[in-house]
Amino acid sequence: MNYLIYGAGGHAKVVADIIYANGDYVIGVVDDSFRGDTWRGIPFYGHWDNVAKVVLEHPDAQWIIAIGNNQVRKTIVEKMNAFSVKWGKVLHPSTIISPSVQLGEGSVCMPGVIINADSIIGKHVILNTATTVDHDNKILDYVHLSPGVHTAGSVTINELSHIGIGTNIIPGITIGKQVIIGASACVVKDIPNDSLALGCPAKVIDNLSKG
Repeated sequence: MNYLIYGAGGHAKVVADIIYANGDYVIGVVDDSFRGDTWRGIPFYGHWDNVAKVVLEHPDAQWIIAIGNNQVRKTIVEKMNAFSVKWGKVLHPSTIISPSVQLGEGSVCMPGVIINADSIIGKHVILNTATTVDHDNKILDYVHLSPGVHTAGSVTINELSHIGIGTNIIPGITIGKQVIIGASACVVKDIPNDSLALGCPAKVIDNLSKG
């Protein structure tokens, strides 16, 4: 399988390593700020203005948006959908995933990820290193679970939310849209949309939609 990566930062490095670990290939990278002819030995195909050309030149390649920021990732995906690109899925060989899991296009599972029965993972989701998602979870589009996040059964995390490194979420919790949960939090109550929540137990300290 041939992949094209949008992004040339640290997250993209891990995505590329996973692709190679699966015996597949990264045939090129697009990024809006990188300069040079190659990135880690991979051809650099330029910036956003070159995307349409790259899609035409590599119609069978699958794309991954390797950018950790949820809103930036969503914006790029929505723009690229105009070119009818093929979205890939990237799972590290160590990923353990139940046969009953639904995994959306563009999503990435990094080393040590476990996803248990009947969970639904949306589109362009990042499940970072050693995250565990238990049974009957709903992790919606453009969510990022940072390294070491653990969700218990029947947890829902809505679109564009970012869960900080080492966070634990107890069963049955719902986290709203565009929420940020700080590192090492313990979420024991539902978190409303557009909230910043920190601590153990996690408490809402700010509304991110104001101003």
